[in-house]
Amino acid sequence: MQLDDAYANAAYIEGAEDYPPRWQKAAAAFRKQLGFRAQKNISYGPTDREVYDFFEPEGVSRGTVVFVHGGYWKAFAPSDWSHLAAGALARGYAVAMIGYDLCPDVRISQITAQVAKGLADVAKRTQGAISLAGHSAGGQLVARMTDPLILPGDVRERIANIVTISPVADLVPLLQTSMNEILQLDEAEATAESPVNMTPPHGVNVTIWVGADERPAFIEQAEQLSRVWGAKLTAVEGRHHFDIIDLLEDPESDMMKALLGIK
Repeated sequence: MQLDDAYANAAYIEGAEDYPPRWQKAAAAFRKQLGFRAQKNISYGPTDREVYDFFEPEGVSRGTVVFVHGGYWKAFAPSDWSHLAAGALARGYAVAMIGYDLCPDVRISQITAQVAKGLADVAKRTQGAISLAGHSAGGQLVARMTDPLILPGDVRERIANIVTISPVADLVPLLQTSMNEILQLDEAEATAESPVNMTPPHGVNVTIWVGADERPAFIEQAEQLSRVWGAKLTAVEGRHHFDIIDLLEDPESDMMKALLGIK
């Protein structure tokens, strides 16, 4: 369809097919390294995919980072991304990675509700501030968590920082892609689920990140959300849609410092 090419990431990334198995291998090795500090598939709802993985730091946790993965709401699982917890764990933070049912089994609005339910469950087992990070579709989902109708007030008030990475902030263009046969978006849902149409959150430090080498559509989406929300946008030189998330592994990266509110 008209915008298929605009939102095609893999076609423009060299060796794109190698990334998913590489992520899975790195994630499995990371969990093995953590041993008992890695808890997998903690249930927060009735379906098999309503689970999250939880990683504990050494010593008493300084807070909690919650990561929500991408995949256009139709691919991947929390266990594919365990290694991205490395940066936050090294700084003494617990990390939860929330899973959700995938399209076309559910609609995106249902995924938003599932992530909120998972986040509320994570909040019950943790104390202190919560920071949210999400990539691509996950960037849309963590941004949606600032909607006052989505989360209980006591959970929302604990969210201190949000890092939304290469977010799909406006879902309306996806109506003009072939993937909508799976997403099953209509204009009303696309509009309601788009962070660019939300009231900007108050009292939360939001930063937006995108790779400078990403598809123009993703750069434009990041810029649009930055304008609407008045949030700082960082375009990282030399990074594309598949490797910008590697910055979460580095405890000294600017992305990690933003995620934890470190000046």
